[in-house]
Amino acid sequence: MTQQPSSTRSSAVASLRDRPSADVLIVGAGINGIATFRELALQGVDVALVDRADFVSGASSASSHMVHGGIRYLENGEFRLVREAVQERNRLLKNAPHYVRPLQTTIPIFKTFSGVLTAPFRLLVSHGRGKPNERGALLIKLGLVIYDTFSRGGGRVPRHRFRSRQRSLRELPRLNPNIKYTATYFDASMHDPERLALDVLADGLAAGGERARAANYVSAAGFSEGSVLLRDEETGDEFPFTARVVVNTSGPWTDLTNEALGHPTRYMGGTKGSHIVLDHPELLEATAGREMFFEHSDGRIVLIYPLKDRVMVGTTDIKVDPRDPSVCTDEEVDYFFDLIPHVFPSISVDRSQIVYSFSGIRPLPRQDDTAPGFVSRDYRIEQGWIGDVRTLSLVGGKWTTFRALAEHLGDETLKLLGVRRSVGTRGTVIGGGAGFPKDRAARRIWVSKRSRGHSPELVERLLERYGTKAEDVLAALPAQPTELASAPGYSVEELAHLASSEGVLHLDDLLLRRTSIAFVGGVTRETLEETAAAIAPALGWSDEDRAREVERTARILREAHRVDLDGPGLAPVA
Repeated sequence: MTQQPSSTRSSAVASLRDRPSADVLIVGAGINGIATFRELALQGVDVALVDRADFVSGASSASSHMVHGGIRYLENGEFRLVREAVQERNRLLKNAPHYVRPLQTTIPIFKTFSGVLTAPFRLLVSHGRGKPNERGALLIKLGLVIYDTFSRGGGRVPRHRFRSRQRSLRELPRLNPNIKYTATYFDASMHDPERLALDVLADGLAAGGERARAANYVSAAGFSEGSVLLRDEETGDEFPFTARVVVNTSGPWTDLTNEALGHPTRYMGGTKGSHIVLDHPELLEATAGREMFFEHSDGRIVLIYPLKDRVMVGTTDIKVDPRDPSVCTDEEVDYFFDLIPHVFPSISVDRSQIVYSFSGIRPLPRQDDTAPGFVSRDYRIEQGWIGDVRTLSLVGGKWTTFRALAEHLGDETLKLLGVRRSVGTRGTVIGGGAGFPKDRAARRIWVSKRSRGHSPELVERLLERYGTKAEDVLAALPAQPTELASAPGYSVEELAHLASSEGVLHLDDLLLRRTSIAFVGGVTRETLEETAAAIAPALGWSDEDRAREVERTARILREAHRVDLDGPGLAPVA
């Protein structure tokens, strides 16, 4: 039997076929494409968004789960980007409090007068082509003072502080005793980036009504006779689609999209960044809830980050070809295992404690003569033509600045359309952040009011998971939901609701991007079978469809994330 797509995804593709035109076609549904879609939908623009795979399944799904100003970008001289990023961090803390929260970050410092942190010194010495000296306390202090200055006016996070060796070891007793100081400052965590992006997408769809359409698993396959050729990646069917402006937000694949549309470019030069996730209670306790952000022996800035009762370790920065699959290699794992003792020398780590890994390609601009770690993280917009159709290609961009970037890209698009902006988004609350309780007392009241038909524990869990959109999920659940044996904390009815309302087409869409089940190492063969059974009725799957989805997801977990479903540790690289 042929697998039937979910109702939301099926209707999205049908809307593109039935009305194959829009003022703007956005190609690439990572966070920047989704945010630009929201910007234009809010202005009343007729806009369509497509992605060759699932929403937020490319570079945006491989982030370090941080919303940060980028203190290390100061040494590249990117002061504009840092200022913008700090401002956007503060806005996200206010506009998306359900997914973005202050993150205490500590830098262990081993020297006092070493290194180059600020851009003027760095640019005079090597312009990013060599390995810097280790950053010392003096220059880290200077960088943090500048960083705090950029935060003024936002008032969203505390100022930085320095601690002596003795005070640092009292606060973090498992820390390397060879430190001289620690510096602690605040950025922000983004504990569910994919869900945050889905909230932005839902807001755009709601704002635009019938004039805003978005479909996953639809690619821009070519250009002919004034139309973009769209391909339904599930059926293989192709159909023409016309637009006045095509916006390319394909991230690392921007050049490949332009090539497919008959407009070859050489804008991109991305690098691969990998992470591992450890189930390691001892290491988790040693972090004391703080992200450890530090310089490894090769000059790379790396992190040890407590997240969802696990510890995430990252990241690498390796030049790659975007045509190749991105996967965390054994060499990268060795690199991570080498950096952990640099900070916590008394804690041992082995491969059996790795429950998940992920790797993605950063959408960086091409800079062939610059070392990967020092390529600019800023963005720019390139204009062009495909036949008689105007195009805008986004080059660069990062999670933290997605709103500001989309505002800029949206304004450039509006200029081409001859339309004036009518709505701003600087203070626009995102999705389940609307009405989100700001303190414990408000949280207790919110939970209590919604616990008449469900247990307070369930309401609390869903509030944490979806923000105030938990109300929509609760409305879809019976008084006693059927909890999954292999995925504690999730119910059959909850997963069925996600599958039917959030454009889920494949089982991996659910496990990797609609939930955290895979990220925390919660997937076994039993989990695949049980979750597939939970969503099969909502998606119209037959027994054959279910079996095919289980095998597809097992392959993706094994090959892309190196999850070994038969035991602890990493599966071999495919």
